[in-house]
Amino acid sequence: MTVKVMHRLLALIMTVIMFASININTALAADDGYPTTYTYNYDYWGDVRESADAYRVDQMIYGADLGLDTLMKKPQSMFVRNRDVYVCDTNNNRILHLTRSEDNQFSLVRIIDTIQGCEPATFNQPYDVFVDEAENIYIADTYNGRVVMMDKDLNFIRDYTKPSDSTFDQSLSFMPSKIVVDVSGRVFVLATNVNKGLVKFEADGTFTGFVGANKVTYNFFDYVWKMYFSTKEQRAQQESFVPTEYANIYMDQDSFIYATNTTFDEYDLLWDAAQPIRRLNGIGNDILIKNDRYPPIGDLYWIEGSVTLGPSKLVDITVMDENDIYVAIDQTRGRIFGYDSQGIMLWAFGTTGNNEGAFNSAIAIDHMGTDLLVLDQNEGSITVFTPTEYGNLIYDASAAYLKGDYDGSAEKWEDVLKMNANYNLAFIGIGRALMRQEKFTEAMEYFEMANDRENYGRAFRLYRKVWVEENILWMVVALVAVMIIPLVRRSIKKMRMEVEAYERNQVSK
Repeated sequence: MTVKVMHRLLALIMTVIMFASININTALAADDGYPTTYTYNYDYWGDVRESADAYRVDQMIYGADLGLDTLMKKPQSMFVRNRDVYVCDTNNNRILHLTRSEDNQFSLVRIIDTIQGCEPATFNQPYDVFVDEAENIYIADTYNGRVVMMDKDLNFIRDYTKPSDSTFDQSLSFMPSKIVVDVSGRVFVLATNVNKGLVKFEADGTFTGFVGANKVTYNFFDYVWKMYFSTKEQRAQQESFVPTEYANIYMDQDSFIYATNTTFDEYDLLWDAAQPIRRLNGIGNDILIKNDRYPPIGDLYWIEGSVTLGPSKLVDITVMDENDIYVAIDQTRGRIFGYDSQGIMLWAFGTTGNNEGAFNSAIAIDHMGTDLLVLDQNEGSITVFTPTEYGNLIYDASAAYLKGDYDGSAEKWEDVLKMNANYNLAFIGIGRALMRQEKFTEAMEYFEMANDRENYGRAFRLYRKVWVEENILWMVVALVAVMIIPLVRRSIKKMRMEVEAYERNQVSK
Protein backbone atom coordinates (compact mmCIF):
# COMPACT_ATOMS: atom_id res chain seq x y z
CA MET A 1 0.00 0.00 0.00
CA THR A 2 1.50 3.34 -1.05
CA VAL A 3 1.88 6.26 1.32
CA LYS A 4 -0.68 8.26 -0.66
CA VAL A 5 -3.27 5.48 -0.38
CA MET A 6 -2.59 5.12 3.35
CA HIS A 7 -3.06 8.87 3.77
CA ARG A 8 -6.40 8.86 1.98
CA LEU A 9 -7.58 5.77 3.85
CA LEU A 10 -6.76 7.40 7.19
CA ALA A 11 -8.62 10.57 6.15
CA LEU A 12 -11.64 8.48 5.14
CA ILE A 13 -11.65 6.58 8.45
CA MET A 14 -11.47 9.80 10.49
CA THR A 15 -14.23 11.36 8.41
CA VAL A 16 -16.50 8.38 9.10
CA ILE A 17 -15.72 8.53 12.82
CA MET A 18 -16.44 12.25 13.09
CA PHE A 19 -19.60 12.29 11.00
CA ALA A 20 -21.03 8.82 11.48
CA SER A 21 -24.22 10.24 12.97
CA ILE A 22 -24.91 12.46 9.96
CA ASN A 23 -27.11 11.56 7.03
CA ILE A 24 -24.62 12.36 4.29
CA ASN A 25 -27.12 11.65 1.53
CA THR A 26 -28.86 14.91 2.37
CA ALA A 27 -25.67 16.94 2.39
CA LEU A 28 -23.97 16.58 -0.97
CA ALA A 29 -23.64 18.88 -3.96
CA ALA A 30 -25.56 18.77 -7.26
CA ASP A 31 -24.01 15.64 -8.74
CA ASP A 32 -23.69 14.07 -5.30
CA GLY A 33 -27.15 14.81 -3.94
CA TYR A 34 -26.52 18.35 -2.74
CA PRO A 35 -29.30 20.80 -3.55
CA THR A 36 -27.77 23.75 -5.39
CA THR A 37 -30.60 26.18 -6.06
CA TYR A 38 -31.43 27.42 -2.59
CA THR A 39 -29.95 29.01 0.48
CA TYR A 40 -28.92 26.58 3.22
CA ASN A 41 -27.08 26.28 6.49
CA TYR A 42 -25.90 23.54 8.83
CA ASP A 43 -27.57 22.65 12.10
CA TYR A 44 -25.83 21.59 15.31
CA TRP A 45 -25.50 18.04 14.05
CA GLY A 46 -24.00 19.15 10.75
CA ASP A 47 -27.06 18.35 8.65
CA VAL A 48 -28.00 20.68 5.81
CA ARG A 49 -31.05 22.81 6.53
CA GLU A 50 -32.85 24.61 3.76
CA SER A 51 -33.78 28.21 4.53
CA ALA A 52 -35.34 31.27 3.00
CA ASP A 53 -33.12 32.90 0.37
CA ALA A 54 -30.71 35.40 1.89
CA TYR A 55 -29.88 36.99 -1.49
CA ARG A 56 -31.40 37.35 -4.92
CA VAL A 57 -29.81 38.29 -8.24
CA ASP A 58 -30.28 42.01 -8.86
CA GLN A 59 -28.52 42.28 -12.21
CA MET A 60 -25.85 40.83 -14.47
CA ILE A 61 -23.18 43.07 -15.98
CA TYR A 62 -21.38 42.10 -19.20
CA GLY A 63 -18.88 44.03 -21.28
CA ALA A 64 -21.49 44.66 -23.96
CA ASP A 65 -23.74 46.32 -21.37
CA LEU A 66 -20.92 48.75 -20.65
CA GLY A 67 -20.41 49.61 -24.31
CA LEU A 68 -17.02 47.89 -24.53
CA ASP A 69 -15.77 47.15 -28.02
CA THR A 70 -13.45 44.49 -26.59
CA LEU A 71 -15.12 42.25 -24.01
CA MET A 72 -13.41 41.29 -20.78
CA LYS A 73 -10.82 38.54 -21.08
CA LYS A 74 -9.94 36.55 -17.97
CA PRO A 75 -10.52 39.35 -15.44
CA GLN A 76 -8.79 38.38 -12.18
CA SER A 77 -9.94 40.79 -9.51
CA MET A 78 -12.33 43.53 -8.53
CA PHE A 79 -12.25 46.35 -5.98
CA VAL A 80 -15.16 48.43 -4.66
CA ARG A 81 -14.75 51.90 -3.17
CA ASN A 82 -18.03 53.61 -2.23
CA ARG A 83 -20.12 53.38 -5.44
CA ASP A 84 -17.16 52.84 -7.79
CA VAL A 85 -15.99 49.45 -9.05
CA TYR A 86 -12.53 48.76 -10.48
CA VAL A 87 -12.05 45.55 -12.48
CA CYS A 88 -8.71 44.08 -13.52
CA ASP A 89 -9.37 43.05 -17.12
CA THR A 90 -6.16 41.07 -17.04
CA ASN A 91 -5.76 39.65 -20.52
CA ASN A 92 -6.74 43.01 -22.06
CA ASN A 93 -4.05 44.74 -19.95
CA ARG A 94 -6.44 47.34 -18.55
CA ILE A 95 -8.48 48.41 -15.58
CA LEU A 96 -12.19 49.13 -16.03
CA HIS A 97 -13.57 51.89 -13.80
CA LEU A 98 -17.34 51.57 -13.31
CA THR A 99 -19.77 53.54 -11.20
CA ARG A 100 -23.24 52.86 -9.84
CA SER A 101 -25.88 55.54 -10.22
CA GLU A 102 -28.60 56.39 -7.71
CA ASP A 103 -31.01 54.17 -9.65
CA ASN A 104 -28.50 51.31 -9.21
CA GLN A 105 -27.41 51.12 -12.85
CA PHE A 106 -23.74 50.51 -13.61
CA SER A 107 -21.91 52.44 -16.30
CA LEU A 108 -18.34 52.70 -17.57
CA VAL A 109 -16.46 55.76 -16.31
CA ARG A 110 -13.14 55.15 -18.06
CA ILE A 111 -10.68 52.56 -19.26
CA ILE A 112 -7.33 52.76 -17.48
CA ASP A 113 -4.61 51.34 -19.70
CA THR A 114 -1.80 53.88 -19.47
CA ILE A 115 0.08 55.75 -16.76
CA GLN A 116 1.36 59.30 -17.09
CA GLY A 117 5.02 59.82 -16.23
CA CYS A 118 6.61 56.37 -16.06
CA GLU A 119 8.02 53.60 -18.21
CA PRO A 120 6.61 51.27 -19.19
CA ALA A 121 3.46 53.33 -19.41
CA THR A 122 1.24 50.32 -20.08
CA PHE A 123 0.34 47.21 -18.09
CA ASN A 124 1.33 43.62 -18.65
CA GLN A 125 -1.40 41.34 -17.27
CA PRO A 126 -2.44 43.27 -14.15
CA TYR A 127 -3.88 40.89 -11.55
CA ASP A 128 -5.16 43.19 -8.82
CA VAL A 129 -6.19 46.76 -8.06
CA PHE A 130 -6.64 48.76 -4.84
CA VAL A 131 -7.93 52.32 -4.38
CA ASP A 132 -7.31 54.21 -1.13
CA GLU A 133 -9.50 56.89 0.44
CA ALA A 134 -7.61 59.64 -1.41
CA GLU A 135 -8.49 57.84 -4.68
CA ASN A 136 -4.88 56.89 -5.35
CA ILE A 137 -4.83 53.74 -7.48
CA TYR A 138 -2.49 50.82 -6.84
CA ILE A 139 -2.15 48.15 -9.52
CA ALA A 140 -0.39 44.79 -9.29
CA ASP A 141 1.22 44.96 -12.71
CA THR A 142 2.22 41.33 -12.50
CA TYR A 143 4.29 40.66 -15.60
CA ASN A 144 5.98 44.04 -15.41
CA GLY A 145 7.20 42.96 -11.97
CA ARG A 146 5.87 45.93 -10.03
CA VAL A 147 3.08 47.47 -8.02
CA VAL A 148 2.46 50.88 -9.49
CA MET A 149 0.84 53.76 -7.60
CA MET A 150 -0.82 56.69 -9.38
CA ASP A 151 -3.20 59.46 -8.43
CA LYS A 152 -6.85 59.64 -9.49
CA ASP A 153 -5.80 61.44 -12.69
CA LEU A 154 -3.46 58.55 -13.56
CA ASN A 155 -0.25 60.45 -12.85
CA PHE A 156 2.59 58.24 -11.67
CA ILE A 157 3.52 58.58 -7.98
CA ARG A 158 5.85 55.64 -7.26
CA ASP A 159 6.28 51.94 -7.82
CA TYR A 160 7.09 49.01 -5.57
CA THR A 161 9.53 46.62 -7.20
CA LYS A 162 11.68 43.63 -6.39
CA PRO A 163 13.39 44.16 -3.02
CA SER A 164 17.17 44.16 -3.16
CA ASP A 165 17.30 42.98 0.45
CA SER A 166 19.17 39.73 1.12
CA THR A 167 16.06 38.21 2.71
CA PHE A 168 14.41 38.22 -0.70
CA ASP A 169 15.69 35.47 -2.98
CA GLN A 170 17.32 37.42 -5.80
CA SER A 171 17.01 34.47 -8.18
CA LEU A 172 13.21 34.87 -8.13
CA SER A 173 11.20 37.23 -10.27
CA PHE A 174 8.95 39.64 -8.42
CA MET A 175 5.41 38.82 -9.60
CA PRO A 176 2.83 40.63 -7.44
CA SER A 177 -0.64 39.12 -7.77
CA LYS A 178 -2.66 40.65 -4.89
CA ILE A 179 -2.30 43.89 -2.95
CA VAL A 180 -3.86 45.70 0.01
CA VAL A 181 -2.94 49.06 1.51
CA ASP A 182 -3.54 50.17 5.10
CA VAL A 183 -4.54 53.63 6.33
CA SER A 184 -0.88 54.60 6.78
CA GLY A 185 -0.04 53.79 3.17
CA ARG A 186 1.82 50.56 3.90
CA VAL A 187 1.52 48.16 0.99
CA PHE A 188 1.17 44.39 1.48
CA VAL A 189 1.81 42.27 -1.59
CA LEU A 190 1.04 38.65 -2.29
CA ALA A 191 3.62 37.48 -4.83
CA THR A 192 3.06 34.25 -6.72
CA ASN A 193 6.54 32.80 -6.19
CA VAL A 194 7.25 33.99 -2.64
CA ASN A 195 6.58 31.56 0.20
CA LYS A 196 7.66 33.69 3.16
CA GLY A 197 4.35 35.51 3.55
CA LEU A 198 3.15 38.88 2.34
CA VAL A 199 5.82 41.28 1.09
CA LYS A 200 5.57 44.49 3.10
CA PHE A 201 6.53 47.95 1.85
CA GLU A 202 6.36 51.21 3.78
CA ALA A 203 4.49 54.15 2.25
CA ASP A 204 7.73 55.50 0.76
CA GLY A 205 8.39 52.22 -1.04
CA THR A 206 10.94 50.82 1.43
CA PHE A 207 10.84 47.04 1.77
CA THR A 208 10.54 46.07 5.46
CA GLY A 209 10.15 42.32 5.42
CA PHE A 210 7.48 39.64 5.32
CA VAL A 211 4.23 39.25 7.25
CA GLY A 212 2.04 36.24 7.97
CA ALA A 213 4.00 33.35 6.51
CA ASN A 214 2.03 30.11 6.46
CA LYS A 215 3.26 27.37 8.71
CA VAL A 216 5.19 24.59 7.06
CA THR A 217 2.75 21.76 6.32
CA TYR A 218 3.63 18.25 5.26
CA ASN A 219 2.27 14.73 5.32
CA PHE A 220 3.74 12.71 8.21
CA PHE A 221 4.19 9.58 6.13
CA ASP A 222 5.85 11.55 3.33
CA TYR A 223 8.14 13.16 5.90
CA VAL A 224 9.20 9.80 7.36
CA TRP A 225 9.73 8.35 3.89
CA LYS A 226 11.82 11.32 2.84
CA MET A 227 13.91 11.49 6.00
CA TYR A 228 14.59 7.80 6.62
CA PHE A 229 13.96 5.76 3.48
CA SER A 230 15.04 7.99 0.56
CA THR A 231 18.55 8.33 -0.76
CA LYS A 232 20.30 11.68 -0.81
CA GLU A 233 19.72 11.95 -4.56
CA GLN A 234 16.01 11.15 -4.19
CA ARG A 235 15.60 13.74 -1.46
CA ALA A 236 17.24 16.35 -3.67
CA GLN A 237 14.71 15.62 -6.40
CA GLN A 238 11.70 15.73 -4.10
CA GLU A 239 9.68 18.85 -3.41
CA SER A 240 10.88 20.83 -0.42
CA PHE A 241 8.61 21.20 2.58
CA VAL A 242 7.91 24.91 2.25
CA PRO A 243 4.93 26.96 3.42
CA THR A 244 2.05 27.14 0.99
CA GLU A 245 0.84 30.60 0.05
CA TYR A 246 -2.45 32.46 0.13
CA ALA A 247 -4.97 32.69 -2.69
CA ASN A 248 -6.23 36.18 -1.87
CA ILE A 249 -6.16 38.96 0.71
CA TYR A 250 -8.53 41.69 1.91
CA MET A 251 -7.98 44.49 4.42
CA ASP A 252 -10.82 45.43 6.77
CA GLN A 253 -11.51 48.85 8.26
CA ASP A 254 -9.28 48.08 11.27
CA SER A 255 -6.30 47.22 9.04
CA PHE A 256 -6.49 43.50 9.75
CA ILE A 257 -5.80 41.35 6.72
CA TYR A 258 -8.19 38.54 5.87
CA ALA A 259 -6.50 35.86 3.79
CA THR A 260 -7.79 32.79 2.01
CA ASN A 261 -5.75 29.68 1.41
CA THR A 262 -6.56 27.04 -1.20
CA THR A 263 -3.46 24.86 -0.92
CA PHE A 264 -3.96 22.24 1.77
CA ASP A 265 -4.59 18.55 2.38
CA GLU A 266 -8.29 17.73 2.55
CA TYR A 267 -7.46 15.68 5.65
CA ASP A 268 -6.33 18.84 7.47
CA LEU A 269 -9.70 20.56 7.11
CA LEU A 270 -11.30 18.19 9.62
CA TRP A 271 -9.03 19.40 12.43
CA ASP A 272 -8.86 23.04 11.33
CA ALA A 273 -5.20 22.61 10.45
CA ALA A 274 -5.76 23.94 6.92
CA GLN A 275 -7.31 27.24 8.07
CA PRO A 276 -8.62 28.32 4.65
CA ILE A 277 -9.71 31.65 6.14
CA ARG A 278 -7.42 33.67 8.40
CA ARG A 279 -7.39 37.10 9.97
CA LEU A 280 -3.84 38.39 10.34
CA ASN A 281 -2.76 41.03 12.84
CA GLY A 282 0.20 43.36 12.44
CA ILE A 283 2.78 40.67 13.14
CA GLY A 284 1.08 38.06 10.97
CA ASN A 285 -0.65 35.93 13.61
CA ASP A 286 -4.06 34.45 12.84
CA ILE A 287 -6.64 35.94 15.23
CA LEU A 288 -9.80 34.78 13.48
CA ILE A 289 -12.48 33.94 16.06
CA LYS A 290 -14.02 30.48 15.67
CA ASN A 291 -16.82 29.95 18.15
CA ASP A 292 -18.91 27.60 16.04
CA ARG A 293 -18.82 23.82 16.28
CA TYR A 294 -17.30 23.71 12.80
CA PRO A 295 -14.54 26.04 11.55
CA PRO A 296 -15.21 28.32 8.57
CA ILE A 297 -14.17 26.01 5.73
CA GLY A 298 -17.13 26.36 3.36
CA ASP A 299 -19.02 23.13 2.67
CA LEU A 300 -18.58 20.51 5.37
CA TYR A 301 -18.76 17.48 3.07
CA TRP A 302 -17.24 16.55 -0.23
CA ILE A 303 -15.89 13.62 -2.18
CA GLU A 304 -12.13 13.49 -1.78
CA GLY A 305 -9.84 13.90 -4.74
CA SER A 306 -12.29 15.15 -7.36
CA VAL A 307 -11.75 18.51 -9.03
CA THR A 308 -15.46 19.33 -9.06
CA LEU A 309 -16.46 17.57 -5.87
CA GLY A 310 -13.50 18.30 -3.65
CA PRO A 311 -13.53 20.69 -0.68
CA SER A 312 -14.44 24.33 -1.04
CA LYS A 313 -11.64 26.43 -2.51
CA LEU A 314 -12.23 29.93 -1.17
CA VAL A 315 -10.53 32.11 -3.78
CA ASP A 316 -11.59 35.52 -2.45
CA ILE A 317 -13.11 37.18 0.59
CA THR A 318 -14.71 40.49 1.56
CA VAL A 319 -15.62 41.98 4.95
CA MET A 320 -18.60 44.17 5.84
CA ASP A 321 -17.40 47.26 7.70
CA GLU A 322 -20.57 47.71 9.76
CA ASN A 323 -20.77 44.30 11.43
CA ASP A 324 -17.53 42.35 10.75
CA ILE A 325 -19.46 39.81 8.68
CA TYR A 326 -17.17 38.24 6.11
CA VAL A 327 -18.18 36.56 2.88
CA ALA A 328 -16.06 34.14 0.83
CA ILE A 329 -16.53 32.77 -2.68
CA ASP A 330 -15.90 29.09 -3.43
CA GLN A 331 -14.63 28.29 -6.91
CA THR A 332 -15.29 24.55 -6.58
CA ARG A 333 -19.09 24.70 -6.53
CA GLY A 334 -19.77 28.39 -7.00
CA ARG A 335 -20.93 28.80 -3.42
CA ILE A 336 -21.01 32.04 -1.44
CA PHE A 337 -20.52 31.61 2.31
CA GLY A 338 -21.28 34.27 4.92
CA TYR A 339 -19.91 34.18 8.49
CA ASP A 340 -20.41 36.49 11.45
CA SER A 341 -17.61 37.89 13.62
CA GLN A 342 -17.68 34.73 15.77
CA GLY A 343 -17.08 32.45 12.79
CA ILE A 344 -20.67 31.15 12.72
CA MET A 345 -22.07 30.47 9.26
CA LEU A 346 -24.95 32.78 8.38
CA TRP A 347 -25.93 31.26 5.05
CA ALA A 348 -24.59 29.61 1.92
CA PHE A 349 -25.94 29.74 -1.60
CA GLY A 350 -24.86 29.53 -5.24
CA THR A 351 -23.89 26.95 -7.82
CA THR A 352 -21.89 26.47 -11.00
CA GLY A 353 -23.39 26.83 -14.46
CA ASN A 354 -24.25 29.38 -17.10
CA ASN A 355 -27.66 30.49 -15.89
CA GLU A 356 -28.37 33.65 -13.91
CA GLY A 357 -26.97 33.51 -10.40
CA ALA A 358 -24.63 30.63 -11.25
CA PHE A 359 -20.93 30.86 -12.02
CA ASN A 360 -18.69 29.31 -14.63
CA SER A 361 -15.53 30.23 -12.76
CA ALA A 362 -15.98 32.71 -9.91
CA ILE A 363 -12.71 34.48 -9.18
CA ALA A 364 -13.45 37.56 -7.04
CA ILE A 365 -16.03 38.94 -4.62
CA ASP A 366 -16.59 42.36 -3.05
CA HIS A 367 -19.44 44.24 -1.44
CA MET A 368 -21.18 47.58 -1.88
CA GLY A 369 -23.10 48.14 1.33
CA THR A 370 -24.72 44.76 1.84
CA ASP A 371 -24.94 44.04 -1.89
CA LEU A 372 -22.49 41.41 -3.14
CA LEU A 373 -20.64 41.58 -6.46
CA VAL A 374 -19.11 38.42 -7.92
CA LEU A 375 -16.69 38.43 -10.86
CA ASP A 376 -16.66 35.43 -13.21
CA GLN A 377 -13.38 35.14 -15.13
CA ASN A 378 -14.65 32.82 -17.87
CA GLU A 379 -17.93 34.58 -18.49
CA GLY A 380 -16.37 38.04 -18.20
CA SER A 381 -19.33 39.13 -16.10
CA ILE A 382 -20.25 40.64 -12.75
CA THR A 383 -23.29 39.32 -10.87
CA VAL A 384 -24.85 41.73 -8.40
CA PHE A 385 -26.76 40.17 -5.48
CA THR A 386 -29.00 42.15 -3.17
CA PRO A 387 -30.23 40.83 0.21
CA THR A 388 -33.81 39.69 0.67
CA GLU A 389 -35.98 40.59 3.66
CA TYR A 390 -34.62 37.48 5.38
CA GLY A 391 -31.02 38.47 4.61
CA ASN A 392 -31.56 42.03 5.82
CA LEU A 393 -33.03 40.76 9.09
CA ILE A 394 -29.85 38.76 9.75
CA TYR A 395 -27.71 41.84 9.04
CA ASP A 396 -29.93 44.08 11.18
CA ALA A 397 -29.92 41.65 14.10
CA SER A 398 -26.12 41.37 14.03
CA ALA A 399 -25.64 45.14 13.71
CA ALA A 400 -28.06 45.89 16.56
CA TYR A 401 -26.20 43.53 18.86
CA LEU A 402 -22.82 45.12 18.06
CA LYS A 403 -24.28 48.57 18.74
CA GLY A 404 -25.53 47.46 22.16
CA ASP A 405 -29.21 47.46 21.19
CA TYR A 406 -29.89 44.07 22.72
CA ASP A 407 -33.67 44.42 22.81
CA GLY A 408 -33.67 45.39 19.14
CA SER A 409 -31.33 42.53 18.30
CA ALA A 410 -33.56 39.99 20.04
CA GLU A 411 -36.61 41.32 18.20
CA LYS A 412 -34.87 40.96 14.85
CA TRP A 413 -33.79 37.41 15.66
CA GLU A 414 -37.38 36.60 16.59
CA ASP A 415 -38.40 37.80 13.12
CA VAL A 416 -35.70 35.60 11.60
CA LEU A 417 -37.12 32.58 13.44
CA LYS A 418 -40.53 33.29 11.95
CA MET A 419 -38.97 32.82 8.51
CA ASN A 420 -36.62 29.99 9.44
CA ALA A 421 -37.47 27.98 12.55
CA ASN A 422 -34.30 25.88 12.17
CA TYR A 423 -31.89 28.81 12.31
CA ASN A 424 -29.60 28.07 15.26
CA LEU A 425 -27.89 31.44 15.11
CA ALA A 426 -31.23 33.13 15.85
CA PHE A 427 -31.55 31.13 19.07
CA ILE A 428 -27.97 32.01 19.93
CA GLY A 429 -28.53 35.67 19.03
CA ILE A 430 -31.59 35.90 21.26
CA GLY A 431 -29.70 34.13 24.02
CA ARG A 432 -26.78 36.58 23.73
CA ALA A 433 -29.14 39.55 23.88
CA LEU A 434 -30.92 38.13 26.94
CA MET A 435 -27.61 37.43 28.61
CA ARG A 436 -26.53 41.04 28.04
CA GLN A 437 -29.78 42.07 29.74
CA GLU A 438 -28.88 39.76 32.65
CA LYS A 439 -31.86 37.51 31.93
CA PHE A 440 -29.75 34.45 32.42
CA THR A 441 -32.41 31.77 32.90
CA GLU A 442 -34.19 32.83 29.71
CA ALA A 443 -30.85 32.96 27.88
CA MET A 444 -30.07 29.42 29.04
CA GLU A 445 -33.32 28.19 27.50
CA TYR A 446 -32.41 29.61 24.07
CA PHE A 447 -28.84 28.31 24.25
CA GLU A 448 -30.23 24.88 25.12
CA MET A 449 -32.47 24.96 22.03
CA ALA A 450 -29.39 25.77 19.93
CA ASN A 451 -27.29 23.07 21.64
CA ASP A 452 -24.81 25.83 22.45
CA ARG A 453 -23.07 24.33 25.45
CA GLU A 454 -20.39 27.00 25.73
CA ASN A 455 -22.82 29.92 25.94
CA TYR A 456 -25.17 27.85 28.13
CA GLY A 457 -22.32 27.27 30.56
CA ARG A 458 -21.42 30.95 30.50
CA ALA A 459 -25.03 31.98 31.20
CA PHE A 460 -25.28 29.40 33.99
CA ARG A 461 -22.12 30.69 35.67
CA LEU A 462 -23.42 34.24 35.54
CA TYR A 463 -26.82 33.11 36.85
CA ARG A 464 -25.12 31.28 39.71
CA LYS A 465 -23.03 34.35 40.53
CA VAL A 466 -26.10 36.60 40.64
CA TRP A 467 -28.04 34.06 42.69
CA VAL A 468 -25.24 33.84 45.23
CA GLU A 469 -25.00 37.65 45.47
CA GLU A 470 -28.76 37.97 45.98
CA ASN A 471 -28.92 35.23 48.61
CA ILE A 472 -25.64 35.70 50.40
CA LEU A 473 -27.33 37.11 53.56
CA TRP A 474 -29.62 34.09 53.95
CA MET A 475 -26.71 31.81 53.19
CA VAL A 476 -24.66 33.43 55.97
CA VAL A 477 -27.61 33.24 58.38
CA ALA A 478 -28.13 29.59 57.51
CA LEU A 479 -24.42 28.88 57.91
CA VAL A 480 -24.32 30.62 61.27
CA ALA A 481 -27.43 28.77 62.33
CA VAL A 482 -25.93 25.45 61.33
CA MET A 483 -22.83 26.25 63.35
CA ILE A 484 -24.50 27.81 66.44
CA ILE A 485 -27.59 25.64 66.98
CA PRO A 486 -25.60 22.48 67.78
CA LEU A 487 -23.51 24.48 70.25
CA VAL A 488 -26.61 25.87 71.94
CA ARG A 489 -28.19 22.42 72.08
CA ARG A 490 -25.05 20.97 73.64
CA SER A 491 -24.90 23.80 76.16
CA ILE A 492 -28.55 23.30 77.12
CA LYS A 493 -28.07 19.57 77.38
CA LYS A 494 -25.01 20.07 79.59
CA MET A 495 -26.85 22.51 81.84
CA ARG A 496 -29.77 20.10 82.13
CA MET A 497 -27.45 17.27 83.08
CA GLU A 498 -25.77 19.44 85.72
CA VAL A 499 -29.14 20.41 87.18
CA GLU A 500 -30.26 16.78 87.30
CA ALA A 501 -26.99 15.76 88.94
CA TYR A 502 -27.39 18.51 91.56
CA GLU A 503 -30.94 17.45 92.36
CA ARG A 504 -29.90 13.79 92.76
CA ASN A 505 -27.17 14.86 95.18
CA GLN A 506 -29.67 16.83 97.23
CA VAL A 507 -32.01 13.92 97.45
CA SER A 508 -29.27 11.56 98.54
CA LYS A 509 -28.40 13.83 101.46
